[in-house]
Amino acid sequence: MYQISRSRSVASNAVRSLRQSPLLSGATVTTTTPVRRFSSSPGHAFNSYRIDPPVNWGIRIVPEKKACVIERFGKYAKTLESGIHFLVPGVDRIAYVHSLKEEAIPIGNQSAITKDNVSIHIDGVLYVKIVNPHLASYGVENPIYAVVQLAQTTMRSELGKMTLDKTFEERDTLNEKIVEAINVAAKHWGLECLRYEIRDIMPPNGVRIAMEMQAEAERKKRAQILESEGERQAHINIADGKKSSVILESEAAKINQVNRASGEAEAIIARAQATARGLAMLSQSLKATGGVEAAGLRVAEQYIHAFGNIAKEGTTMLLPSSAENPANMIAQALTMYKSLVPKGALQETSAVESSPKGE
Repeated sequence: MYQISRSRSVASNAVRSLRQSPLLSGATVTTTTPVRRFSSSPGHAFNSYRIDPPVNWGIRIVPEKKACVIERFGKYAKTLESGIHFLVPGVDRIAYVHSLKEEAIPIGNQSAITKDNVSIHIDGVLYVKIVNPHLASYGVENPIYAVVQLAQTTMRSELGKMTLDKTFEERDTLNEKIVEAINVAAKHWGLECLRYEIRDIMPPNGVRIAMEMQAEAERKKRAQILESEGERQAHINIADGKKSSVILESEAAKINQVNRASGEAEAIIARAQATARGLAMLSQSLKATGGVEAAGLRVAEQYIHAFGNIAKEGTTMLLPSSAENPANMIAQALTMYKSLVPKGALQETSAVESSPKGE
């Protein structure tokens, strides 16, 4: 009887609450969902990031990308997704409201020490979203505050494993390591870290000046290397040009010598052929009637002509005893010619001369 009376009292209270509700009385109720505000400045109260849960009037409309955690008599009952839901006033309580959208959380400026003992200031942006409203409500007191603190400590830990130069060169690798470390712990908090981006890395002024000097020295070094490479390539090009010129000149000289040798060979062959033809014609002429006498006369004329030129070439000369008698000189020239011509040729010529007479 006690349980029946208690159930009746609970039902009567629920009916009374529904009657007093503006939804049943015809009044217009405007449900406003508080917007999350987050700031990573020091001393900020992270509790302001939470969305204050609304009062349960029996009917609850959950917007898109929102989730409401319902408790019944102080114990977790269910999670309401987007849409319209009916609750029991006084029994069900909206304990937590979470946004399921991806949110960008700025990570404030913080100091860290690199592997080579350089103190730097660094800040970034963390992109997270709630994937499990139940764990986000009961897994940790304030999930956003927890994930921010985890991101800061993980960033310091990863920067301590790198030198200053590596922090600028391997920012993507550093971002991936931070995301991986955060997701390992955040999965028990109902959160998922999508990515982490480092915004600014600010070294001390002395280190910055040294880095600027180093960068300037590197630029000068590259400029000198490029200039020397240009001079080296210019010398190589000049040497290649001279080499090509010498090769072309030698090939031209070779072709010229080959052409000259070919021309001289052709000229020698032509002279030899002309001499052969002349000798053949002379031989035929000598074999003809009166050829020997004509040859002797020709030799005698050349002998006299050569004897006449002796006085022109020198002042001292030796004269034969028969120089006063031209007939003796001609007879002497013919005797010299006959001594040079074979006897067979003279006999053959005499036979040729006598054969017309016999006819």
